[in-house]
Amino acid sequence: MDARVREHAEIVCDHSVDLQAGDEVVIDAHPEAEDLVTALHEVIADRGAHPLVIQDRTGKRFRRAFLRNHDGDFELPDHQMALYEEMDVYIVIRGSDNVTQTGDVDPEVSTAYESAVQPLLAERLSKRWCLTQYPAPANAQLAQTSTEGFENFVWDAILRDWDEQRAFQAQMVSILDDAEEVRIVSGDSTDVTMSVAGNPTLNDYGEHNLPGGEVFTAPVPDSVEGEVYFDKPLYHQGREVTDVYCRFEGGEVVEHSAGKNEAVLTNVLETDEGSNRLGELGIGMNRAIDEFTYNMLFDEKMGDTVHMAVGRAYDDTVGEGNEQNDSAVHVDMIVDMSEESFIEVDGEVVQRNGTFRFEEGFEG
Repeated sequence: MDARVREHAEIVCDHSVDLQAGDEVVIDAHPEAEDLVTALHEVIADRGAHPLVIQDRTGKRFRRAFLRNHDGDFELPDHQMALYEEMDVYIVIRGSDNVTQTGDVDPEVSTAYESAVQPLLAERLSKRWCLTQYPAPANAQLAQTSTEGFENFVWDAILRDWDEQRAFQAQMVSILDDAEEVRIVSGDSTDVTMSVAGNPTLNDYGEHNLPGGEVFTAPVPDSVEGEVYFDKPLYHQGREVTDVYCRFEGGEVVEHSAGKNEAVLTNVLETDEGSNRLGELGIGMNRAIDEFTYNMLFDEKMGDTVHMAVGRAYDDTVGEGNEQNDSAVHVDMIVDMSEESFIEVDGEVVQRNGTFRFEEGFEG
């Protein structure tokens, strides 16, 4: 086993979820991630905790079979909720043998399922949890690189000094924490403003997401105005969605389009009342992630990007007394900020062409 796998497991247990003796741990992992699951078991045994492996979120082949043969009238699985209620720690390991396994599932059926099981998500998020990636060959193929090259990419992004990363990102947190309004401009196709007044900014340094490398907050739901062209593609429900355009008025998406698989985007935006409003504004700051891989866990952390998510806002990003956008979905989409772009906070440019004002080379 590659020594980096053991180090990966130790970071998950000690840094990300603060594993304690006696913890009941659920590991949700595809068989492709067997090495990391094995290393986690070694560390979990060392710490005196208790592991259980499932394949709920990552078992795409049988998830496909279930959804394609279901009538679409889903109910919350009580036995699964009971498992989540009893666990202390939830670890999800991405890694796939086919990243488009659910690509032929009806988007409406997928959306109906996500809505029905939303309480499971809320329960998972109430525990100590971590989402990470194992560098499986299918993910390397999606990133258009060799398996070895993808292994190096993944572990370079994960095996970092997270205290140092936290301090770097804290500079942007301090800017956003007292902010009233944020404006994002990129080229001729993106110019959007939103209020973040009263909403805290979180510093993601490898706890819930590993790798970490972003700061994020929630827009005030009805404050978003303008248009956004998300020039980086995304995979959702096993389908590639490209060239997404959204126009916002009064916080709602009033016009949208996509160059490919627009129906997938439409289904997301029509999921429920909150799915056509923004629930997150995130700014990528992990400089070790310097190439696009079609993997949102990494791509949204790139230092020259901004991402916005339609749907659910995270509890910790909504200030007391502010409205929280609620939805069964949370779908991130990315804007490239490396050229002809800037982030403006309360009228002051804090990033231009991907360089922050506290970095060398910034040109205000």
